[in-house]
Amino acid sequence: MAHPPRLLWVESEIDIRRELLAVGMDAGGADRLAREAGSRMLKLSGVPCEALASLKEEFAALGGRMGAARGGMVCAVAESDVILSGSLACLGDFSRKLASGNPALADIGARIGSLLEVLEHPPRVLRGRTCQLELNRPLIMGILNVTPDSFSDGGAFNSVERALQRARELAAEGADLIDVGGESTRPGAARVADDVEISRVVPVIRALRDELDLPLSVDTRKSRVAEEALAAGAEFINDISGLEHDPRMVKVAAAQGAGLFLMHARGEPETMQRDTRYGDLVGEILGSLRRSLDTALGEGIAPSRLAVDPGIGFGKSAEGNLEILRRLNEFRCLGRPILLGTSRKSFIGKVLGQSDPQGRLHGSNATVALGVARGAQIFRVHDVGPAREAALMAWAICHGAR
Repeated sequence: MAHPPRLLWVESEIDIRRELLAVGMDAGGADRLAREAGSRMLKLSGVPCEALASLKEEFAALGGRMGAARGGMVCAVAESDVILSGSLACLGDFSRKLASGNPALADIGARIGSLLEVLEHPPRVLRGRTCQLELNRPLIMGILNVTPDSFSDGGAFNSVERALQRARELAAEGADLIDVGGESTRPGAARVADDVEISRVVPVIRALRDELDLPLSVDTRKSRVAEEALAAGAEFINDISGLEHDPRMVKVAAAQGAGLFLMHARGEPETMQRDTRYGDLVGEILGSLRRSLDTALGEGIAPSRLAVDPGIGFGKSAEGNLEILRRLNEFRCLGRPILLGTSRKSFIGKVLGQSDPQGRLHGSNATVALGVARGAQIFRVHDVGPAREAALMAWAICHGAR
């Protein structure tokens, strides 16, 4: 298979039909299967045509239904994406049956089994250089921008004393960690020189380390900045490029034992909103994040130090951002904690007709609550206190815990 399987988050017959058509199924078959679909849908990518008939037969014997590209069963196409529709129990039985049966299908069975295991047992910890974050409730990452031009609070905290005062406020409101950024990456923002970014973030990180007992993250895509920030006391690197901007970044993280937040962004901040079209939005983001994870793992970074971020607002339209939020559960297939950063972003303003970023509090908190319900575990926010309450309330509703 080209990619590991993923569980699709579809909630209507229209959504199901769209996914079936996307794998190349004919319209009549898609209509029938959409009406009869089970409670869960799992997508496999790049299944060889020789395996399709056996796959369908084995799954049907367990009560499941399968959709594939038209002509796939007779090898009119070399391979096809496949959608399996059935209960989680049915998918589990199918995984075990394949893994112990036909050797040609055993790999597919093992991959499905691995996915179901990840979904049943989400990550419980995230490790930094010297700290460990427990993921037994939602965690709140407070945003501390020490830049003159951030979209929401540019210039407000661009001195060490002002930044330190803001960090004290974030800590008092209940932040679990603080993310310090010295380069604005809003759409259209220009690149900042390494030395300038270092001069902004390192003194602040050093001061915060000496005063606050909270883990610190540096929001940067540059290895020199990350290296200096880690030496000053940062525990995590929050790389919006998912290790694609600076090839040396992964080596710095590995050498220092830093935790990594790996985000998806298509293109550079200067240009990323010029083209927000995708053929398969969630699928393409997942593929990019898998490559980022593979890069980190290939350098010897432990999985327990890695988290992922779908990159709300980074090379996506407002409609795309809403789709990512609806389908956030699909990112759980990566097996790593999900960081969600929606706070005050422009898509919220577009939906609510709110042009002032600081007037988007309620919309931001709605995305936090939904994010908790859809599997996100860490939330990057400006307004820590309200976001924390929204997250904990949603957690109590979803998990029955205070």
